[in-house]
This record gives sequence, structure tokens and C-alpha cells, in this order.
Amino acid sequence: MSVKILIVGAGSRGLTYADYVARFPQEASVVGVAEPRAAYRDVMVKQHHIPAANVFDSWEQMAARPKMADAVIIATSDTMHLEPVLAFAEKGYHILLEKPMAPDKDECIKIVDAAEKAGVIFAVCHVLRYTGYIQKIKEIIDSGAIGEVVNIQHIEPVAYWHMAHSFVRGNWRNEAESSFMLLAKSCHDMDLIRYLVGVPCTAVSSFGSLKHFRKENQPKGAADRCLACSVESHCPYSAKRFYLGKANAGNFGWPVDVITRNLTLEGVVEALEKGPYGRCVYACDNDVVDNQVVNMTFENGCTVAFTMMGFGGMGDRATRIFGTRGQIDGDFVTIKVFDFLTDTEKTLNPSDQADIYGHGGGDDGLMKAFIAAVKDNDPSKINTSPREILDSHLLAFAGEKARRENRVVLLKEMQ
Repeated sequence: MSVKILIVGAGSRGLTYADYVARFPQEASVVGVAEPRAAYRDVMVKQHHIPAANVFDSWEQMAARPKMADAVIIATSDTMHLEPVLAFAEKGYHILLEKPMAPDKDECIKIVDAAEKAGVIFAVCHVLRYTGYIQKIKEIIDSGAIGEVVNIQHIEPVAYWHMAHSFVRGNWRNEAESSFMLLAKSCHDMDLIRYLVGVPCTAVSSFGSLKHFRKENQPKGAADRCLACSVESHCPYSAKRFYLGKANAGNFGWPVDVITRNLTLEGVVEALEKGPYGRCVYACDNDVVDNQVVNMTFENGCTVAFTMMGFGGMGDRATRIFGTRGQIDGDFVTIKVFDFLTDTEKTLNPSDQADIYGHGGGDDGLMKAFIAAVKDNDPSKINTSPREILDSHLLAFAGEKARRENRVVLLKEMQ
């Protein structure tokens, strides 16, 4: 049986999941799309040969129809998740929801309650836990090779250009339009931490701020748009250097295809002249933090220190896990395992990075698991439960509350 899927939201993430279906048509088919922007909608319609009767301007139009597929992928913006989840769950659709569930704690709880009440398979796009890398670390922990986990140190060095693209100029720059940074970007990491520890968190503390991307740090003589700036060539965050550099090299994929659907050099120039991605990083309406630390303690006594830093330049996330019998060090490519008893270290390379797609293979891993779960009506093929998903979201909300209120927050406060 090929699983029939609807997609709500044909932006970057919706297209990513649809691309998996295009590469593995024996597993599933995209039979409908809802997207208000014609340029984005038409790309998906053409790629999947979606009939006109199944093409909608809004999710409301799609949800008003009798049930027409097995599952729906909801990849709208963060603030537009609750209502479509409630509507499609009530109709009996299995649901794959883009992360985070919602920027509001109570909405997250309503989403999980609705999915459980409807009895549908429900997953959130925490793609990193589906990578071969994370699966191998989880396997090592569960095997007892490093004994009981006592402490985890985890860092997310958001690349400097990604910080500027998504969280200063882009869709997740402003909390009122999306959500706070710990939820918008680092909910991946909250999910990984919850997954690796294996039990709920009990308390958190946090510190962080918007330190750098502020008007007072704009260089002398800088313009509010990079194309008109006399000091642009000296700025590492130059939109001209970044986007036009890629366009001139013929690279019109992500993130260039986010700033315009006119994938030509002229289209990119126009976007930088008129759109939000051409703004100086010191003259935007951003308010999310560019650095944050979160300390956590869990039900089993394990402690965790997490750092989100918006100034990464080399490497991906990194994790150190300290157990009673050994230690794990990982950089999202290589895993090193040190054994106290033998005083030896072994190195593992769980995946060939050249042969996998986005997020270290996590995008494909998630889609494969979700489709298999729907096909077999077996939620256990999703390696998390709705309540565990909610745990990780509440952890993010607690961390932000702790930062804002400068105090230790107990997770029971978030229920």
C-alpha cells in the first residue's frame, strides 16, 4: 500500500518532505496541497502531478473536504499549527507536524490532547533523533557501555550566516511573529536531550540575551540595506556577499530559494533591494536572543548543560556524555567512546555524510519512519510518543521562563 499524503504549507520544509516522496514513490504519494502563495504551491503541484481538484489556497478549504488521504503534513509557520491540527485530527488524519508544535504552551498541550483523543498517529519533525548518528549514541547509552549517565554537555553553534538568515533577517527573527529562540531553533536540542536522558526534566535555570545584533552595534557609515552600504565589504554578515555570492555561483537552492521564487540573478538582486533579507543585520526588527545557556536536572539525577550560540563558524552540534563507566564525545559525524575499565577509546562513524540528505539524514529518517507507521498503523515506529514530544516542548518553555524571570523554574509549573 502506498500512503496518500496531503501537505499544508508548501514552503521550504513542506517541499523538503515532498521531495522524499518524489524520490521514494513506492512508499507514498502527495495527493493534495494547501498553500496561499501560488509560486510555492505550483512547484509542488507540478512535481507531484496533483489534480486541480486537490489544490487549495488554504488549509480550511482542504479540511472542509471529505477525508481524501491517509495522512497530512502540516508545515505552516509556527503560529499557524493549532487550528489545522485540531481540524485534521478530528477527521482522522495521521499527522506529521513541523516543529515546534506551537509558540504557546497551552496550544502545545491542546495539540497533544487532540491527537490522543482522535487516536491518530502523531509525530513532530524533530528530525535529528532520526539520524544514524543519534541512533548510534542512543544505542551505546542503552547498552550500558558507559554505565549510568551522570552529565551531558551539549552545544548548538548556530552558523553565523544561518543566524543572520533565519533569526535576524528571516522568519524566526521576532517572537511575536514566530517564537523565542529556544523553541524556534533549539527545540531540536531539547528533544535530543530528553531522548538521550530518557526521563522527564524536573528543574531548569537559564541565562541569555540579544547581545550583538542591535542597532547600537551597527558600524559607523553603514546603511540599512547591504546593497547601498559603503562598508558592506568589511561585514561578515553582508547579504550581498552571501546571497549574491551563491547566485553568481549558480547556487539557487536553500537558502537563496527562501528569499525569492525568481531564481535568477535579477530575482536575487530585487529581493535584496526590496525584501527583508537585504537588510543590515543591525537594522532589523529582530528580538530573539543570539546566545543562551540552560542548566537542567532530571528525574534520575542526571544533569545537563546546554549552550545555544549564534556565532558558529566551524563544525556542527557537539555533545559530551559522562557516565559512571565511560564517556562519549560526538561532533555529529564521529563518535568517540572511552571505556574506564580498559582505559581505551574507539571511534565510530555511523553514517557516510556524502550519501545522506538534509539534517544528517534526519529528514529522510523521519519521513521513512512516519510513512511506515501510517502504512502499518503502528505508532511504535515513531521513536517517540506525543507525551515525550510535549515534555521537550515544556522544557523549552521552562528554560525561557527561567531566563526571563532570572530564577530556577520547576517543570511542574508548566503543567
